Amino acid sequence: MKIRFGRAAWALGLAALAVEVADALELGRVTVGEATFQVEIVQTPQERERGLMFRRELPEDRGMLFMQPPGPAVFWMKNTYIPLDLLYFDETGRLAQVKANAPPCTTPICPIYPSETATIRYILEINAGQTARRGIHIGDQLRLE
Repeated sequence: MKIRFGRAAWALGLAALAVEVADALELGRVTVGEATFQVEIVQTPQERERGLMFRRELPEDRGMLFMQPPGPAVFWMKNTYIPLDLLYFDETGRLAQVKANAPPCTTPICPIYPSETATIRYILEINAGQTARRGIHIGDQLRLE
């Protein structure tokens, strides 16, 4: 019985940590084409590594914006429970690539989703299907408000 309690306590601790991390991130608003999202802004390596891990839901109008120096980007869905659309933007903020409906991954080995170009500056994660539902297209401009 101790082992089950220990695992339950560990899981609750992880959930609490995910909430703390979410509360600690800077919030902003971005527009892509005509679609607007409230986003958590990820800037540090620790925030980037954590991403949306262990989250069970993401409101339809929310997302996570990753900022990095221009270069290749590689994402995975390790311990992410929400299917997502990954939007890759170049250094000018132009949408260069979309990985639609990246599935959750809770196994030890997860697929990776690399950028197709070497000049990615921003990556926006939103709920799977939002790219199509909101009419977002390659070439759309990212605007951070």
